[in-house]
Parts: sequence; C-alpha cells; structure tokens
Amino acid sequence: MITAIVLIDCATDSIPEVAETLAAVPGVSEVYSVAGHVDLIAVVRVREFEQIAQVIAGRISKVPGVLGTESHIAFRAYSQHDLEEAFAIGLPGSD
Repeated sequence: MITAIVLIDCATDSIPEVAETLAAVPGVSEVYSVAGHVDLIAVVRVREFEQIAQVIAGRISKVPGVLGTESHIAFRAYSQHDLEEAFAIGLPGSD
C-alpha cells in the first residue's frame, strides 16, 4: 500500500463542502480539517504508485474550492499501535 499525505489550501467559505467531496474520492481514506497553515489534510492510500497522480492531480486538485496542494509520499510507517484496532468500536482491554 502506498500512502500520501496531502496538505490542501481551500477557499475559506467552502472547507466543509470540499472536505466532504474529497472524502468520497476513491483512494482518499481520511480527510481532516486542521488548524495551521493549511485547511485540510487528506490521506491517500493506493495500491500502485501511478494511482497517486490520478487521485491527487486528477481528482483532488480539480475539486471546486481547492486552491492548492502539497503532497508527501510516505516511505515507511512507524507505530506502536494498531490504528485499525484503536479506531474500532471499543479499545481492547477497555471492558
């Protein structure tokens, strides 16, 4: 799985609509509204490298309200937690 983190600048008055549209794009696994120098952060997960350009340049950048993007390709993930398990209903051992 190839992961890209995409920093997205949006028109201020359309952030919620842009976020919802981006969340529905195939290959986009999550979209976060954030504080800081960008408005949204999208996590893109695809199987093949060529799909990165299709999702980011072909879809994300063309969503009305998106003013610009900055993409970062992840090389390796480091985590002490299984994120899928942590975000499932109930944490293990929380009985």
